[in-house]
Amino acid sequence: MIIKASFLFVLCTLPTVFCVRCYQCASSQSLEEDVCGAYKKFDTDSHIAVECNSDESHMPGSFCMKLTQQGPKGFIWDGRWRQVVRRCASVAETGVTGVCNWGVFDNGVYWEECYCSSDECNHSSYVHTSVTLIVCALIFSICRQLL
Repeated sequence: MIIKASFLFVLCTLPTVFCVRCYQCASSQSLEEDVCGAYKKFDTDSHIAVECNSDESHMPGSFCMKLTQQGPKGFIWDGRWRQVVRRCASVAETGVTGVCNWGVFDNGVYWEECYCSSDECNHSSYVHTSVTLIVCALIFSICRQLL
């Protein structure tokens, strides 16, 4: 029974891990237009998510990330500076996904990195959990209790 439950768990998580699609863009791509949602809401209609292990992906990986950097007030002449990068990732700094890490550099620039593992999950300011992974975990725990 344990082998069957383990096999079910692996089957449920394979699509989540190997076929993840992420948005990819960077604020630095265009100085005239906010293409990556640094100052306004990210427009998912004008972007197409790419499969992380395809040739279209700038960086291969098995999950998505969103990096936000923001300067302190008065960092540059016109106020607060922001930069956003959305892309696929293969290794998180902490080794986990589904979380956000943040900090402040020595120069006062605030940074936040969010990692997630479901399709198109790096489109917003919060991290979505994978419904497939949650359902599989519940099924696995129920099967384990029945043993």
